[in-house]
Amino acid sequence: MRRAAALIVGGGPAGATAAILLARAGVKPLLVEREREAGDALCGGFLSWHTLAALDRLGLDRGALGGVPIDRVRLFAGRHRAEALLPAGAVGLSRHALDSALLALAARSGAGVERGVAVREADAERHVRLEDGGTIRADALLLATGKHDLRGLPRPREAAGDDPALGLRLHLAAGSGLSGAIRGVIELHLFDRGYAGLLLQEDGRANLCMAVRKSRLAEAGGKPEALLAAIAAEAPALAERLAAAPPLPGFDAVGAVPYGWRARDTAPGLFRLGDQAGVIASLAGEGVGIAIASGTRAARMLITGGPDAAQAYQRALARRLRGPVRTAEGLRAIGERPAVAPVLAAAMRAAPGLARLLARATRIDA
Repeated sequence: MRRAAALIVGGGPAGATAAILLARAGVKPLLVEREREAGDALCGGFLSWHTLAALDRLGLDRGALGGVPIDRVRLFAGRHRAEALLPAGAVGLSRHALDSALLALAARSGAGVERGVAVREADAERHVRLEDGGTIRADALLLATGKHDLRGLPRPREAAGDDPALGLRLHLAAGSGLSGAIRGVIELHLFDRGYAGLLLQEDGRANLCMAVRKSRLAEAGGKPEALLAAIAAEAPALAERLAAAPPLPGFDAVGAVPYGWRARDTAPGLFRLGDQAGVIASLAGEGVGIAIASGTRAARMLITGGPDAAQAYQRALARRLRGPVRTAEGLRAIGERPAVAPVLAAAMRAAPGLARLLARATRIDA
């Protein structure tokens, strides 16, 4: 059995941020990540101005990442449309590019980074069992597995509700027609029981990420292609985007996403980070921001208070997440109802400052 003073499970933005800060403080964390190369996680293509500032504080050269600048949000609800400036500049960036850069920075900072190491399960005593049969006993366990639960330490099943949201993502080959239409913009397309976000990434593709209630997929016979066709039929602007750039093969999916959930407590020595700490509706565009903020807070409290700081950390983070998560849930509830969603578009047209106010209300500081 190996031992680790601080074991981080998951190499996304939350885990990598914690690894960077712990290593710089001399804690010598061990981060294990199941993928040998950074993948392209389903969510997180939008980096807000708050997130970019957090990356700057970490010392990441975001200029080298090549993100596509975004300064506006465009909202569609049926045939209703509104557009407004964001509070400050954001970027569209693939998670492959972001995660690769953060993990490389963690390794340069002195963290132990082991890729291709899959974790099978863990328990409240911080015994972590690996797929290869090995075991690691951690003084402090930082759980940063994103939307995927780890066996033995799951989020409550009831958090997802009776008709849970599913995350679906596909890429579009962004030719000149689509690129010209959405460059500089994050688009939000609202439809019955769901919504979609569309933006350009640094790799030349457009990222279309949808949060859709399970009942809608069931109505489409469980087939994502049929679901996309049904959504396009009720979202004319989205249908135009799909016609301009047909989807590339393959859907990425994650099931039963517990939007609105926050971890209000934890086991001794267990720090929940990112989506394991709280799940904000993806239309807010703050998932990566929460990941980095939670990694930052967890590292600081572990450095100053040791593993015993886990419960104080979790409760403090839950309080800080309350406002942004509730605001995002309110927006999601409106956006998923076709009879009400046009009111949001009309309000945004009448008062463009409303979009900036709501954008600020869904941010979290480190």
